[in-house]
Formats: sequence, C-alpha cells, structure tokens
Amino acid sequence: MAYEVTVGIPVYNVEKYIRLTMDSALAQTFDSIEFLVLDDCGTDSSMDIVREYQQTHPRGKDIRIVRQPQNMGIGMARNRIIDEAKGKYLFFMDADDEIPKDSIQLLYQAAQQYSAQIVYGSNERIHDYDGKKRVEKYLYRPMQFLHGDDFANYAYESYSNIPANVWKYLIDINVYRDNHLYFQDINYWEDFVLTIDLPTYITRAVFIPNIIYIYYCRYGSLSNYQKRDHSDKSEIQKTIDAMAVVKSHSNRLKSKPYFHKWLYKVMMTHFYIACTILKQSKNINPPFTECEVRDVMRSPLTFSDSLHLKGWKWKNLSLYLLGVLPVSVSISLVRLLGKLKGLL
Repeated sequence: MAYEVTVGIPVYNVEKYIRLTMDSALAQTFDSIEFLVLDDCGTDSSMDIVREYQQTHPRGKDIRIVRQPQNMGIGMARNRIIDEAKGKYLFFMDADDEIPKDSIQLLYQAAQQYSAQIVYGSNERIHDYDGKKRVEKYLYRPMQFLHGDDFANYAYESYSNIPANVWKYLIDINVYRDNHLYFQDINYWEDFVLTIDLPTYITRAVFIPNIIYIYYCRYGSLSNYQKRDHSDKSEIQKTIDAMAVVKSHSNRLKSKPYFHKWLYKVMMTHFYIACTILKQSKNINPPFTECEVRDVMRSPLTFSDSLHLKGWKWKNLSLYLLGVLPVSVSISLVRLLGKLKGLL
C-alpha cells in the first residue's frame, strides 16, 4: 500500500512511554500515514504494547513492525527506517515523545504548498527530572527558502539557525536515498552528525511556527550527558570520530559561498565537545588526556587555507589555533572561552 507519509519510530526498552507516543501518532488528523515501528530487540514489553495497538486500534492496519536481527542502536534503527519506508515523506519520532494531532497535516500542507523538500516545525521541550517539569518552547517564524544555496546560507549564518534534531522536520524521502545519507553507528548526536550537513543537499526548505513536536528530556537519556553519573570514553570517542567524517566533507563544500559559515559551525561543535569532556572529566572512564582534548579541535584546513577563506576569517582562525597550539596553552584557552560562554 502506498502512503504519503511514513512516521518512523525506533523502539528499544520504552515500555513506560510507548503508549504516550503511539496514542499521539495514531491520533493524527492526516489520513495517509504508515506507522513504521522499528523493533530494536529490547528486553521489556514495549513491542507487546505496539502489537496490541496493531491488533486493536482503528488504524492498526497502518502499523508496520520491522525487527532488527539484533540490538543495533538508534543510528542503525533509523537507517533501516529510511530503507523500509513506503511514504513519499518521512517523519521521525522518538518512542518516548509525543506530537500534537495536527502535526503531520501542517507539515504536509506546507510541503505541498511550496514544493518543499523539507519542512521544519516548532517544538516544546519538557525537562522532566526528579519529578520536576520545566517547559521550554522553540518557535520559528514562517520562512521559505526556495532557491539554490539560500537555505544553506541561512542555516550556517548562526549556530542556532539549523535544528540539530532529526524529529523536527518532514522530509522528502528521496533527499536521503538519492544522496545516500545515513546515520552513523553512534548513540549520541547520531542525528546531529547527519543534520549538520543536511542543508547542503536542500534547495527548497520551509519553516512553520506551529508546534509539531513535544520532546521529553529525562534523567539518563542518551541526549543528556550532563545528567549522567558515568560516561564511557569509547562512546564519546565514537561521536568524535563521526564528527571527523563531517570534517572530511570540507573538500566537497570549499567552493560554496557559505563554506566559511559551515566550517565555523562544524568547528564550534568540536569546541562544545571539548568543553563537555573537560566539564565531565571526573565522570568519564577512562579519562581523556589533555592532548586528546586539544586534538578534538584540529581543523580540516591548513593554515594557508584558513587565511584564504572568503569570510569569517578571524573566527575560523581562532578555532584553527586551538587545534595546533601547545597542549597546555590550547586547553587553558578552551577553559577560558568555555567559561565565558557558560559551558564550564
């Protein structure tokens, strides 16, 4: 059966929250939706609950379950959804969040109105720690980018202009498939490592002000290192290695008018990683050496390349120097800048 939209939901040990997610997904006002649930081989009753919905809910016939051969993590789960999706458009949901009932309708209408490859929506973030809830709203103004590099130029103009989360947009599935875009095999920032480059493949993008997603931040979740008591060095190193792949894309983008902005965002991301490692050093086992932290800041460009950038030369040179200065000097500067930015 053909669908206009696939809502892809990776599921792994979320029995406490999966009903919230399924109820909101199945309550959508838009009719032509495939609910593709990816079973990542958890050990609780999450999938039993999904199968209950499949058998009893009026939209149960539109729920399709695909099972991984073994637990493979969130990145590989999302890749399987990209390969399996039957919809023309794809919308990712985490299995412990919810969406308002008109989310898909609003996103799809905007995609059709502007022939957009991607439509971003606003969201609520609910911080739910120790029984205390705090709600933040992230609202976009209506915007359309419908020509050439306009969207990428906007996206990299400011660090906050492009959403890092994969669940904030409805996307033409062929953007992923035609460009062979897939998530890397990591459990932290697996979405950001893909979305940081996504604007370079998009020529028609739309932002809408409507809240289309309600995201829950809970203690111990993968998205919150700062709330953990312990982090494995290997897990963080995999994220660093994945971001190194992003750095390697500089050769593909050097001729683009927005390249200096893209580079700055990529290197600022590495700066945030370095600050996180320094801030959480007592909780990371085994610890990172200061030399390893300095090397996080290695630029993909040479000093000469940095001097010849078309814009933001001094911003990018400053970050370049953090990766080549003597270790003690580099780490001291990272700590100082991190404190000035409120990261340390």
